[in-house]
Amino acid sequence: MPQTSFFQERLTAVRHKLAEWEVDGVLITSPTNRRWLSGFTGSNGQLLITADKALIATDFRYYSQATHQAPDFALFKHQRTPEDTRNFLAAAGVPRVGIEAKHTTLAQMDELVQVENITWVGLEKTVEPLRQVKTAVELQTIQQACAITDAVIAQVAQLARVGMTEQAVAWELEKGLREAGAEALAFDVIVASGPNSALPHHHPGSRRLQAGDAIVVDMGAQVDGYKSDMTRSFYLGAQPTDRYWEIYELVQRAQTAVFQQARPGMSLKAVDALARDVLAEAGHAEHFGHGLGHGLGLDIHEDPFFSPRAADEDTVEVGMVVTVEPGCYLPDWGGVRLEETALMTETGLVALTHCPKEPKIV
Repeated sequence: MPQTSFFQERLTAVRHKLAEWEVDGVLITSPTNRRWLSGFTGSNGQLLITADKALIATDFRYYSQATHQAPDFALFKHQRTPEDTRNFLAAAGVPRVGIEAKHTTLAQMDELVQVENITWVGLEKTVEPLRQVKTAVELQTIQQACAITDAVIAQVAQLARVGMTEQAVAWELEKGLREAGAEALAFDVIVASGPNSALPHHHPGSRRLQAGDAIVVDMGAQVDGYKSDMTRSFYLGAQPTDRYWEIYELVQRAQTAVFQQARPGMSLKAVDALARDVLAEAGHAEHFGHGLGHGLGLDIHEDPFFSPRAADEDTVEVGMVVTVEPGCYLPDWGGVRLEETALMTETGLVALTHCPKEPKIV
């Protein structure tokens, strides 16, 4: 399919939403929503979409890039002045415009409300729901990012040694992702050792790895803007302790329950419960404090979100790419998390990450 047709379909989907949002047009300022709708990858730009117009505003640095990457949008040259903002909005010629409430700063809003004859309507979500089901091209790109992550995280057992700092291990993994073909990291590599492994989003520090450490490694690659996400947990030593095996196998059972039982059409809350109930029955309900997983694509965290707080009507559907990442975190001891990137198919979840789960680092 030609690229212009690909993005024209997305434009059409947004235009169909205008009536539902009760607006005449929508202003897109989120970088990932902007990229998904237009193909434009520059750091500065806004989209203004109405029933019959599609405009992209950006500054001098990106005029040529926007023309090349977003041919379905008419270029508006915007040098970040209030006058340019007024002229840009006037070019759309509509009185009621939706705005991305979660992606608009107070300073930006102060400038927008100065524009006369426009009523602004805050929208909690714009194109995020449209992005949930991935196309074949998106899925293929995510799979490439997953393959890179698989290959690099498999090197942890050869890289991690007693005396290395968490920072040193993280740096080796970051280099590995780049050398394996990642255009960027999906997020900063997490290496959490010993008691730090009880901190789900620990930032690698100067702590040196010790024999008997529990180690959590969470990492992902980015390919053409799309992310992967994977976590493996390790034990630094030839023979993990009974306690470590107890926690590790519990988390593995929780993850397995999700892959065995999750089906399209299930509520996000129900999928979350598949893992949470396993941990709770073992007496560790209070040691699993985050959601089971999240969607990913152009953003590392995007809809849908598996959580006990998810709305009952929110469901997981065929074509969604999600993470499944149960964990168990014991303060002052450590933690275990296992995470796969997965695709929901008509028959259930299929893992897109495949690195073997072998926790021992001899």
